Amino acid sequence: MTTIYDFAAKSLNGEDVSLDQFRGKVVLVVNTASKCGFTSQYKDLQALYEELGPCGFVVLGFPCNQFGQQEPGDAVEIQTFCSLNYDVTFPMFAKVDVNGDDAHPLFQYLKKGKPGLAGLESIKWNFTKFLIDRNGAVVDRFAPMTKPLDLKSDIEKLLA
Repeated sequence: MTTIYDFAAKSLNGEDVSLDQFRGKVVLVVNTASKCGFTSQYKDLQALYEELGPCGFVVLGFPCNQFGQQEPGDAVEIQTFCSLNYDVTFPMFAKVDVNGDDAHPLFQYLKKGKPGLAGLESIKWNFTKFLIDRNGAVVDRFAPMTKPLDLKSDIEKLLA
């Protein structure tokens, strides 16, 4: 059975990262953007990561420029923006497509595992969130307007 551990992605530094290194953790995968109305969610994503990280939780950020061209920067600009504005320390990856023919295989898997409204797989906007259990399986999908801190009890249940 396929899990998120079967995938790899490039870090913002250009290194290949096997998601197998997050085996046994509760993971929140988020497609992010620096110039979006939801960008301030970085603050709460970081807060969740700091609070629940020691318990086995990690946020994985995947910048995406497919929605309103809201992530125009290169890897260095994205890293600098996240660091300076939100003190992001959770793993951030290279920019990816989440929809279409060039969608990253991880997002193809996540969308099949948890389709959105009306069973549609496509991601509608930045800051769509996928919650993954300790076994690497997709548990839930949350819309961009869902605030990260509203996921805390769902995350804690998976950590228990």
